[in-house]
Amino acid sequence: MDMKKSARELTSEEIIELIAKSKKRDVVRVYVSGNLEGIDFNKYRSQGAEFDFVVGKDFGVLFGDLEVISQVLENKNIRHYKVEYIARNSAIPLADISRFNARIEPGAIIREYVEIGDKAVVMMGAVINIGAVIGEGTMVDMNAVIGARARIGRYCHIGAGAVVAGVVEPPSANPVVIEDHVLVGANAVILEGVRVGHHAVVAAGAVVVNDVEPYTVVAGVPAKMVKKVDEKTADKTQILESLREINK
Repeated sequence: MDMKKSARELTSEEIIELIAKSKKRDVVRVYVSGNLEGIDFNKYRSQGAEFDFVVGKDFGVLFGDLEVISQVLENKNIRHYKVEYIARNSAIPLADISRFNARIEPGAIIREYVEIGDKAVVMMGAVINIGAVIGEGTMVDMNAVIGARARIGRYCHIGAGAVVAGVVEPPSANPVVIEDHVLVGANAVILEGVRVGHHAVVAAGAVVVNDVEPYTVVAGVPAKMVKKVDEKTADKTQILESLREINK
């Protein structure tokens, strides 16, 4: 697989291959004590080991792959250590969120091979899986789950606890596509392969199994058309630019 591919280019088959063939890692945080001034941690890096560390004279914290850090722990200058597992046999690392020009709140989980547009907002507890694309100015609210390869357009709101289905297991050729300016209510579920048209509204708790036309309000289980978006609906579902401003 071409590791340089963007999130938009990844197919379900390529994601499956990437996960299956990736080296599974135990990601850990290790607290160490001892004569740490006597250890050249950069020496391990020069030998190809990839890990982060913050150390003082006699206490430090190491972060990274346990297989790599175990080599460091064998150093005789380390007297005591405690290992804290963060991930076990992890196949895909988390994304480096510093590359996104977005507001990402603590506790959000964003995997690698994800695209997030400028001024997007990812709230606490939200999960964005591999291959997902989040458009400019879109808000993914608390505890929402954006599945693998989901395509979400510009200035949408994905409500708290909503689920946008992924297409890795079971594999599907067609990801969920949510076009621009769509509001998805809290705890709604949008199944794989569904396309939600621009300016549509999905009511809270709805389960969407079929495509939704633009400017349409759907509700229920399974979701059905309730009405077309009118002025009153548009006012209630207004997207606020002020919540998306990034001051630097």
